[in-house]
Amino acid sequence: MIFLRKIFAHSLLAILIISPSFAKAQELNIDKTETFKGKVVSIVIEEKRKITGIDVEKDMQVIRAKIISGEEKGNEIIIENDYLNLDIGDVFYFQKTTRAEDGQISYFVTEPYRIPVLVGLLIIFLIAIFWIGGKPGIRGLATLVGSMILILYVFLPGLLRGFPPVLTSIGASALIIVIGSYITHGKNKTTHSAVIGMLITIIITGILASVSVSLAKLTGLSDDDAVYLTFNTGGNIDMAGLLLGGILIGLLGVLYDVAIGQAVAVEELWRANKNQKPKEVYARAIRIGREHIGALVDTLAIIYVGASLPLLLLFFSSGTQNSTVIEILNREIFAEEIVRILVGSIGLIIAVPITTWISVRLLKKTNETNKTTIGETHTHHHH
Repeated sequence: MIFLRKIFAHSLLAILIISPSFAKAQELNIDKTETFKGKVVSIVIEEKRKITGIDVEKDMQVIRAKIISGEEKGNEIIIENDYLNLDIGDVFYFQKTTRAEDGQISYFVTEPYRIPVLVGLLIIFLIAIFWIGGKPGIRGLATLVGSMILILYVFLPGLLRGFPPVLTSIGASALIIVIGSYITHGKNKTTHSAVIGMLITIIITGILASVSVSLAKLTGLSDDDAVYLTFNTGGNIDMAGLLLGGILIGLLGVLYDVAIGQAVAVEELWRANKNQKPKEVYARAIRIGREHIGALVDTLAIIYVGASLPLLLLFFSSGTQNSTVIEILNREIFAEEIVRILVGSIGLIIAVPITTWISVRLLKKTNETNKTTIGETHTHHHH
């Protein structure tokens, strides 16, 4: 299956690169596809059928549905549905395809109507934020909204316009870090330390990710979505760069936790005993950070594993039958996830000493400035 997908991906790229005029010619005689929303009126047929080529049975329905959106609203149609089980009253999306050759019309169920569920979860989320989270929760929500705006209106458009992926990814990540940190935690020494630490970490991690993607010769075309995106954009997007951006953006959420946690730890240790030497504060904060690292690296790895469960099932169900473990791990679809986990984990690990050192330096400088100010005040008072 993986090899077939790779062959398909390369075939599409070959069409894009070798025959750009082919797409233009097809535009003159292309099937017309429209999307509508429908509601199940009745189930005409419901049975199990075997999938051609494999001995597996799948539910199949023939449903009568009423169109509830678009120009054909109010009309009823018959749809053969083998995608998902629908009940009477269910709302769903379907595609109407009109074949260019002879005008033949066909209908395909595409998605159930999930918006009510999503809105319900959003309402519960907002209630939890306002009721339990309080002002910090509201600031965190504002940060989330700001981050999504930057991703949707700065990062993605930059990649679509062909900006250098490394610089675009690092720049967008830096904006998210700066704006998000100050909105959530305010303007203070702790936030300054965390922001500087995160910016340095992102730059180093971005360079490491870029080098790793290049050396591993990852194309970013390991899944169907990437292939279709390349096809739809005429091959104008650097998919390896998009992979790089995904690594950095995916790291940000956990990186916030590491950097802010270390900056707060340094400040609290210093407040507990202001007579400590900077080296002592650093050593104690690093000990806290090491305990934090173990949990966070595990968290990051589990997040990626959770998102790749179908891939892992493919590995255990059929991947080992004709290939060795090394051969399987070497395939891009697996190697890409390994690079994500390892580069992201390295970024989290180096964030601890970087942020801790910066926090200690800023506190030391502040302490020295305060002592100088107090000394000058006492001298002036004596005269």
